[in-house]
Amino acid sequence: MQDHSGLKKEESMKHYLKLSLVILSSLSLFFQACSSGSSKDESTKLSDKPLYQEELRPQFHFSPETNWTNDPNGMVYYEGTYHLFFQHNPVALPWGNMTWGHAVSTDMVHWEELEDAIHPDELGTIFSGTAVVDFNNSSGLQEGEDKPIVAFYTYCGPCEQFGEPGGEEPFTQAMAYSTDGGKTFIKYAGNPIIGNITGGSDRDPKVFWHEESGKWVMVLFLDHNSAKETTRPLKGSAFNWKFGIFNSDDLLNWEQTSELDDLELFECPELFELPVDGNPNNTKWVMWDAPGDYFIGDFDGKTFTRESGKHMGDFGANFYASQTFNNIPASDGRRIQIAWMRGGEYPGMPFNQQMSFPTENTLRTTEDGIRMFREPIQEIENLRVNNFSLSNKTIGPNEEPIQGFKGELLDVHLEVEPRGASDFGFMTDALKVRYYVHDSILAAGPHNQQNHNATLKLQNGRLKIRLLIDRSSMEVFGNDGRVSLSFNYNGSSSAEKGDANLRFFTNGGKVLIKSLKVYELRSIWGQS
Repeated sequence: MQDHSGLKKEESMKHYLKLSLVILSSLSLFFQACSSGSSKDESTKLSDKPLYQEELRPQFHFSPETNWTNDPNGMVYYEGTYHLFFQHNPVALPWGNMTWGHAVSTDMVHWEELEDAIHPDELGTIFSGTAVVDFNNSSGLQEGEDKPIVAFYTYCGPCEQFGEPGGEEPFTQAMAYSTDGGKTFIKYAGNPIIGNITGGSDRDPKVFWHEESGKWVMVLFLDHNSAKETTRPLKGSAFNWKFGIFNSDDLLNWEQTSELDDLELFECPELFELPVDGNPNNTKWVMWDAPGDYFIGDFDGKTFTRESGKHMGDFGANFYASQTFNNIPASDGRRIQIAWMRGGEYPGMPFNQQMSFPTENTLRTTEDGIRMFREPIQEIENLRVNNFSLSNKTIGPNEEPIQGFKGELLDVHLEVEPRGASDFGFMTDALKVRYYVHDSILAAGPHNQQNHNATLKLQNGRLKIRLLIDRSSMEVFGNDGRVSLSFNYNGSSSAEKGDANLRFFTNGGKVLIKSLKVYELRSIWGQS
C-alpha cells in the first residue's frame, strides 16, 4: 500500500484549522493583490488573446471581463432572468474600490456582463450583500409594472484594516432598489438603514422572506472581534464572531430579534430552508458561512436553533463566500449555489478570480445523519459536444481505459467497484484525484499542491466520482455530491494543446468500471 499516513484527521481539527486560517489567508490575499497595483488600462494589455479566449480564462465558469472579483452578491431570479451581482474592482486587478458588478443569464450557465450596478459614495465602498424581489411592494418603492428588486449591502466606511477609504461611520448596512427589472439601481435616500452595532466590521446582510411569520428576515455578521472596545466577553473562542437576526415588515425598518454567539461561523451568512430527502413535509434550515461550514436546525422567523454541525460544505482549497439564489420559482424548487473560487492565480490575464459552477444543494439522510449534498446543475448538459463511454469493464494496473479521447473542458462521471485495488483515480497533466479504498479517503488537488481529503465510504460496494475540469479549475463531487472538493490550477498547457490528457489509473489490484462517461464541453463565451 502506498504511504498516505495522516490522511485521516479528526473533523474537529479540520474545522479548527480551516477557521484559524481564514484571517491569515484573507490578509495574504489582500497584501498580495495590493502589491500588483495594475490599472485597468494596464490589465487589458497583459494578454494578446481576444477577451474570453485567454490561456487561463475559465471557459464554463463565470469571470468578469476585466479586473478583480470576489464574493457573489445579490443572487436573485426575476421574470426569466438570473441576476448575479459580484464584488468588483472596476479599475484594477487587485482587490479594492469595491463595487457591485452585474451579470445576467437565462440558464445560469451562459452569462452576459452588464455595467456595474452599485458604486461607492461618500458613505463608503460597497461590500457584500443580497437582493430580494419585493412582490407585495411592502417597501412602497414600486414605480410602474415591475416589482422592486431591493439590494442590501454593507458600506465600508473608514476601512483602514481593509485599505479602503470611506465615510465617517464604519460598516453600516444600506439598500438600493431597482424599478426597471434590475437594469439600474437607486440608492435609498434613508441610508444607512442599520447603523454600526458592535464598533467592528459588521457586514454581509442576507435577506429573505419568511412565509410562516410574514416577515422579512436579515442575517448579519456581527464582528465583535474587531471592535476597538467591546463589553461582550469572548465565549469559548478566540474569534468573537456572531450572527444577528433581524425582522422587518417593510424592508426599511429593522429590529434585531436574536444573536447567535455559539456557532463559530465567519462572515457572509446564509440561511435557507430545504426539504429532507425531497419530502416537503419534513424540512430543515441550514445556516452557512463563508468558509463553507454549516449547521442544520430549525428557524421560527426570529431564532435559529441548531440540531447538528458544524459540517464542512466543501473540502477543497478554493471555495468561499457562497450564496444561493433568492426567488427561484416554486415550480423549479431548487436551491442553487455559487461560490467565489478564492485564491486562484491568473498571471498575465486581464481578469483576476472566478466563480464556481452553480450547484443544486439538497439535504439527504445518511448513516451519519442529515447532510448537505452538492451537484452541478443539470443545465451543464447543454454544453456537451463529444463523449467517451465505457461500462462493465475490469481494469488492472498499467491498463488505460481512456484511449483516443481528447478534450480540454470535461465533465467526467465514474461509477466503480474496487476488486482488490488499494487506490485508483484520475490524472491529468496538472491534476490528480485518488481514492484510497481501505481508508475510505477521497484525495484531490493540483500536482504542485498538497492534497485535500474527504472521508467518503463506498455505497453498496461502489463509489461514484464526478469531475468538472475547466481551463483553470477543477471541482470534484463524490457519491452524488455527498462531498465536494474545489480547486484552482494553472491550465495553460492544456489550453495550448486543447487537451487535458485525462487518464485513469489503479494500483495494487483491479477495479470493475460499472460506468465511465467523459463529456467534452464547449465554451460558454460567444455561445447560447
